[in-house]
Amino acid sequence: MPHLNLESFNPLTFPTRCGEVEFLFQANYRNPEEGALIATRYKEREFFLVYKNGSKKLLKSDKITRPSPNFILKHALLAYAECSNSPILDSNVDNAPENTHLKTHDALKSISYFANHFPRDKEVRIEVGFGSARHLLHQAAANPDVLFIGLEIHKPSIEQALKQIVIQNLTNIMILDYDARLFLEFVPSNIVGKIYVHFPVPWDKKPHRRVISEAFLKESERALRIGGTLELRTDSENYYRFALETFSLPAISRFDVRKNQEIAIVSKYEDRWKRQEKNIYDVTFTCESESPEPDTIGDFSFSTAPIAPNIIDRLSKETYKRDWGFLHVERTFTIGEEGSMIRLAMGSFDRPESTYVVIENNSAYYYPSLPVRSSANLKAHILLNELIHG
Repeated sequence: MPHLNLESFNPLTFPTRCGEVEFLFQANYRNPEEGALIATRYKEREFFLVYKNGSKKLLKSDKITRPSPNFILKHALLAYAECSNSPILDSNVDNAPENTHLKTHDALKSISYFANHFPRDKEVRIEVGFGSARHLLHQAAANPDVLFIGLEIHKPSIEQALKQIVIQNLTNIMILDYDARLFLEFVPSNIVGKIYVHFPVPWDKKPHRRVISEAFLKESERALRIGGTLELRTDSENYYRFALETFSLPAISRFDVRKNQEIAIVSKYEDRWKRQEKNIYDVTFTCESESPEPDTIGDFSFSTAPIAPNIIDRLSKETYKRDWGFLHVERTFTIGEEGSMIRLAMGSFDRPESTYVVIENNSAYYYPSLPVRSSANLKAHILLNELIHG
């Protein structure tokens, strides 16, 4: 991850602007000696830089709000060091200009784009964890009338895919840096032709982290059109058997199993597994019924009623568990003399989301963006709103 090792960390006067980068405010850890978060804006993208004070004085990206592509983060890090006159001892950040291919694309989307404007004018196919993007790019080139949505959380893989999209002049791919387990809840019903899950991390020691699950299967079946398929391809026999069990859970289901079948394009990992003579398993679930649209009602606005006294301290002492999920304050921060901020984990137990809430001037708001509009997150917000306002 890009970072700077500073000789000293010099705070700014907020808000301030350094070239194209704006620094909006600073949120200090409850123990100021630990470090701070710096709210940053670059070309309408808002995120946090993190200063960690320890044996090294590190300036890096906050994992929750980290922007993509990496150029944005690198540019912001160098801008902060320059504007604050914080000397750099060493870093892994170069000052190379933004890649021209990344400048000319519009394929990288935010989750809010899909939550508010999900494309409905053509068949959709989704690839979960596209890695090198070989399969995604091949499918998009072979099916120009289909919209492909590629999900990936590995930043270098995203940037490589974006470059290839521009080089190959592909206009039917959208890329999203997001957890697939959360994403499917925002897909309209009955519009997806295929969902590809090729060589996911097996997570043998933490099976709850696997992409394939009963909840994922349920959301996939809702999003798929009749005849649409959810396709798992794996070299892991444990994952293969787990998928068989999961796909057998519905009262009525149809799925096919194949072993060592050739496909048109393979990933570099599959090439490796074949050289090692490992078995490759395909488990394909087929949707056979239409589904109603999901019913998600509500928003993430906070009440204008007075903030309850000492609410930050009270919230941080308890994890609030309900049948739909939970709400938990992970960290607390101070902003200036009177403002506060909390980092929340919220939503479902299987698919929690982390976000920030700023509390100042007797009001509360999410920053830098709203949580994903899932049913569990909306219920967590209702609970949080009740707690904050007493």
